[in-house]
Amino acid sequence: MHILIILIESLIIGTLVGLAVGIGAARMFNAPTVQALGAFRTLGEMNASEGDPASHFSFGLGFFFNAWASTVAAGSFTQDVTHRVIPNWAAALLMLKNHDEKEMHDAKKMGIAGAIVGALIVAFLNLTSSALPQSLQITAVKVLVPAATLLINTVMPVIFWLAAIDGGKRSGIFGTVFGGIAQLIMGNAVPGVVLGILVGKGVDESGWNKITKIILITTIVLFILSAFFRGIDLTLFKQLNMGVPAWLKQIHSVFGG
Repeated sequence: MHILIILIESLIIGTLVGLAVGIGAARMFNAPTVQALGAFRTLGEMNASEGDPASHFSFGLGFFFNAWASTVAAGSFTQDVTHRVIPNWAAALLMLKNHDEKEMHDAKKMGIAGAIVGALIVAFLNLTSSALPQSLQITAVKVLVPAATLLINTVMPVIFWLAAIDGGKRSGIFGTVFGGIAQLIMGNAVPGVVLGILVGKGVDESGWNKITKIILITTIVLFILSAFFRGIDLTLFKQLNMGVPAWLKQIHSVFGG
């Protein structure tokens, strides 16, 4: 009876969440004409898969293992479920037949696909989390977390970097440069490669206009701010065996960096 209640509640919650996520992900492609429930990284990562259902599925699968491990270990979902797994698997489901990326721009279709995927994912995660004994949960975490970490930190950056190179000369250059910087600052090259693809493709399609220049400048500023708040400058001083200036420490303490 307990399992049945969990299943019913999971199906309801998963359907509602998947519906909202699917519609939001689709409407992001129509911004700023319409507003959307989504995140910039979701849009960039879905664009990076270039409408290939296998790429969308494999991308979501990598984060699914991490989300599964977190659910089993801590009993809570990670943001990857809504930002990466559901929208990418919904897009893959829609494009199985015709491989037309315009399918994932349709809010109605993405909403229905997202509701189906969301119901299945949430039900699976909750049922497995509640059914496994504690001793088995610990074992599962020891296996799944390293595998997911390897996939996210090693395999996925390589896949996205190859996609950037395949996308053209500019995408390859920007993806390589931004990916390298992201790896140094964040420990993962994927965000930088995705931004590089966005900038490179934007220049290829529109040239160096006002919008592409703003995107490039914004990207550089984001990297600088990210490096600052992660204390890259303080780490550099320490690695060079140099004293950190008092005024720099004061700035970091004020901004919480």
